Amino acid sequence: MASLTEILILHGLLPIEELDHLMAGDPADETAVRALVTKGVITEVQFAKARAQQANLPFVELADYPVDRLAVSLVPVAVCKRHEVIPISVDGGRLVLAMVDPGNVFAVDDVREASRMRVTQVVAERGDLLAAITRYHRADDELSDLTSTLEEENAAAESSSFGVSDSIDDDAPIVRFVNLLVSQAIQDLASDIHIEPGEHSLRVRYRIDGVLHEMQTAPKSIQNGVISRLKIMSDIDIAERRKPQDGRMTVRHAGRQIDLRVATLPTVWGEKVVMRILDNSNTTLDVRALALLEYNFEAYKTSYSKPYGMILITGPTGSGKSTTLYTTLGAVARPEINVITVEDPVEYRMAGINQVQVNPKAGLTFASALRSILRSDPDVVLLGEIRDHETAQIAIEASLTGHLVLSTLHTNDAPSAITRLTEMGIEPFLVGSALDCVVAQRLARRLCDKCKKPSVLTAEYLTRLRFAFDPERPLPTIYEPVGCSHCSKTGYRGRIAVHEVMTVTEDIERLAVARASSAEIGRVARDQGMITLREDGWAKAQLGLTSIEEILRVVA
Repeated sequence: MASLTEILILHGLLPIEELDHLMAGDPADETAVRALVTKGVITEVQFAKARAQQANLPFVELADYPVDRLAVSLVPVAVCKRHEVIPISVDGGRLVLAMVDPGNVFAVDDVREASRMRVTQVVAERGDLLAAITRYHRADDELSDLTSTLEEENAAAESSSFGVSDSIDDDAPIVRFVNLLVSQAIQDLASDIHIEPGEHSLRVRYRIDGVLHEMQTAPKSIQNGVISRLKIMSDIDIAERRKPQDGRMTVRHAGRQIDLRVATLPTVWGEKVVMRILDNSNTTLDVRALALLEYNFEAYKTSYSKPYGMILITGPTGSGKSTTLYTTLGAVARPEINVITVEDPVEYRMAGINQVQVNPKAGLTFASALRSILRSDPDVVLLGEIRDHETAQIAIEASLTGHLVLSTLHTNDAPSAITRLTEMGIEPFLVGSALDCVVAQRLARRLCDKCKKPSVLTAEYLTRLRFAFDPERPLPTIYEPVGCSHCSKTGYRGRIAVHEVMTVTEDIERLAVARASSAEIGRVARDQGMITLREDGWAKAQLGLTSIEEILRVVA
């Protein structure tokens, strides 16, 4: 049998210097070859393929393999994780088992014992296999079992014997149920968890890539216990059920610390709880990663590179405004400048930044906090949101007195930000002078790179959509979603922002002073080169990042 080293040499994957180093030792030593992966000389996939060839076994990519869930269920998750294996199908009465190490005979024996079937081996790359274990051995079954257990234990629907005490046992069913809901949402890359009371049941939904998916339905009898447990974890008053409350909790998942922003809302069937998952590890501080088109990037960079002025990020709730703000803050923050933020709540904690949490009960509002921090010698001020006249007035004055002010505003597009500030009672000449740049954005789902395919479009269809293309040239290649195991059959995986960047020029400043409408401001901005949200969306569809249907869904 050929050694791993010989197989890698045969495929030309070993540089001469590494070859000399390996030949000085034992060329069949798998540890030495594994070290090459750590050093980046070869990839995990190349290592796995070499292992498969050495054992004369097929190599499979599980992300694209049609895994049989019935086969997966034949082997307990504990066995799969312990041996790094997963059954993927049944072929001719034999269980097809994907393995990282094909020489692990103990794994084969354990799987044979658990499934009561003969085993056929195939080889998979380790990261791919672990992702498949996570994907197919979900917590759904355990959640269903816990729901049944809770229903039996909770014969008295209004009983508060569990879920209302700080000393509750960590192994109690209600605690495990809540922990599973949160960990499953993080694992599924959800941005929000919705726990919604109904007349006869408790519904759990996850927002994944901007779309809500129903994940679990629990009996009405466990409602009070679940909500009380969440309130305790979020340091919210469990006795108050008549008014909305806000809180925050921190959980550990796969070695990472993840914050969740929690909000309760009284409804006719009980309190609804919405948890926003704030995963710092997914927050990039590279402005390039915001996927701005080159023209938009240069316009935006010019604005945030200035020492003073106001930059506004606009869009509806959940459009990625906070991510853009924090990323911009990461680009401008340096040890030699003083950066202070005022937020409600502080969503992402950043090192080296002075972050202030608004506390209306103590009298610390956006306006009062902003007045105070302007006496703290700031260079850059981040204001979570401009909500009223007083806050807007102070922010405008701060930007006119040598501070760079970053904030958000709820408007449909960039030109509307000017009229919105004017409607708040700010003098138009102040708006025009202070405002330097407005970025409107939306989040569209990103096409799955594993399964997207070119769609067949006609010139008439593109013309009807006002899609800019050259009729003298071939039609642009636009992709459409298909659906595979990698994207959970949705055709999309992840999200991408669509932007509209408006620089406030002298012409736009004059229109602001004249109290021109947002439509008129928009026309001038477009004449000066502004790319609209829809045009930016079309450009990203041509780049293969998203689909036409997705742009039509998020942009009017």
